[in-house]
Amino acid sequence: MASAALFFVFLALATMQSQTASSEKETHLKVYWHDVVSGPDPTSVPVAQAATTNTSKTAFGMVMVIDDPLSEGPGLNSSRLMGRAQGTYIAAGKDQLALLMNMNFVFTAGKYNGSSVAIMGRNAVFTKVREMAIIGGTGVFRWARGYAQARTHTLDLMTGDATVEYNIFIRH
Repeated sequence: MASAALFFVFLALATMQSQTASSEKETHLKVYWHDVVSGPDPTSVPVAQAATTNTSKTAFGMVMVIDDPLSEGPGLNSSRLMGRAQGTYIAAGKDQLALLMNMNFVFTAGKYNGSSVAIMGRNAVFTKVREMAIIGGTGVFRWARGYAQARTHTLDLMTGDATVEYNIFIRH
């Protein structure tokens, strides 16, 4: 009797796994992240820093809060706004400019309007391609996992403003 019950439990689990795997989708998105730290209306602001941040060559210890626009193309003023990147990044590298990114890409337009993906990971700013983890999502992207690849499109070393292309690969 117990072995029959165990058999049915395993059968139910196997059925659930195959249904989950077959209903899972893969989505690839490309958006441009605009980090504006200069001017009268910045989208990224410092909220904390260490005593040594100002003398560090990498701004080690700086904590930034962001509400950065996400657009369809690289031009902030000439491309369709797709959403916002909201969260924080922290200058976490002492010897190399490396950021700890913790942000949600919140979509406000298109077929993903109302959905979001959570991105977290290391961003070594001067590396050509940086990879971060997709650790969750909401709406269409509920149960999301995957990765995001970041490539700097433009970086103004005088102002600190940057436009970064994000290719996002999501399983949900």
